[in-house]
Amino acid sequence: MRVCVVGATGTIGRATVAALVAHGHDVVCIVRPATGSAASFAGATTRQAQVTDPASLARDGFCGERFDAVVSCLASRNGTPVDAWAIDHAANLNVLHAASQAGVGHFILLSAICVQKPLLAFQHAKLAFEAALIASGLCYSIVRPTAFFKSLSGQIERVKAGRPFLIFGDGELTACKPISDADLAEYIAGCLNTEDRWNRILPIGGPGDAITPRQQGEALFAILGQQPRFRAVPVALLSTIAAVLGAFGRIIPALATKAELARIGRYYATESMLVRDPHTGRYDAAATPSTGSQTLFDYYRAVLDGTAAPERGDHAVF
Repeated sequence: MRVCVVGATGTIGRATVAALVAHGHDVVCIVRPATGSAASFAGATTRQAQVTDPASLARDGFCGERFDAVVSCLASRNGTPVDAWAIDHAANLNVLHAASQAGVGHFILLSAICVQKPLLAFQHAKLAFEAALIASGLCYSIVRPTAFFKSLSGQIERVKAGRPFLIFGDGELTACKPISDADLAEYIAGCLNTEDRWNRILPIGGPGDAITPRQQGEALFAILGQQPRFRAVPVALLSTIAAVLGAFGRIIPALATKAELARIGRYYATESMLVRDPHTGRYDAAATPSTGSQTLFDYYRAVLDGTAAPERGDHAVF
């Protein structure tokens, strides 16, 4: 198929382009002009266009050509309200409009599992676009992955240096089924030809059982051959920081942004990245589908032996 990919320069975007090319699709990647020649994708065509400018997107990205499908891996970099509504919502709306004009029959969206319990600006922005996509009449696949490896790798060097693993509360407040970039990309690419993924919202996690932060730390210590050492951080600390910054943010706009970042940190520290039962409000590991083969602990080993380099996410708490 002829597939247009936006948001291709992120870690998931790059992996998705590679998976689509490996499946034999004709892939066109639309990147920001500021990215310039730095963006290159083996086996794919790269075009420079501004996704926040509908005219640029149509003229320089889609170029009046027809595509079978669009894959959007667009996501705001930090989740703050201005950025979230500009990218997660408005930019995706621009892509959706351009896709309709280009005769696209299938729109695959990379969303997030945390929108099940929307308390933050970026979650509301993502949900607003999901609703627009569903109402558009296009065939859609909305992929909501659980935690990414990069978001859970921030303490590798800390533990390697002999310091304790930081946890919130007892380290059992949350759980997730982490998924690798490659496994998620393969799942996204598979949405093109797998009919039971069409016109559906698709929560997805990586292989194996759900794991808690304490289990992440225990596994990391075991891989390093060290005795587990933990340091508990009270959740109330993040709540206090968010409240104080929010109060001063009414006067100083920059602090309002920092308050939102603190709220994002608190959310990830207290909410599981699993399917949530809307009736009970409980997270259900058994109801969270799994895919792929690489586990988070495989990734830890790869980072420690130098065969993988962690790239931290903007939403990483530690």
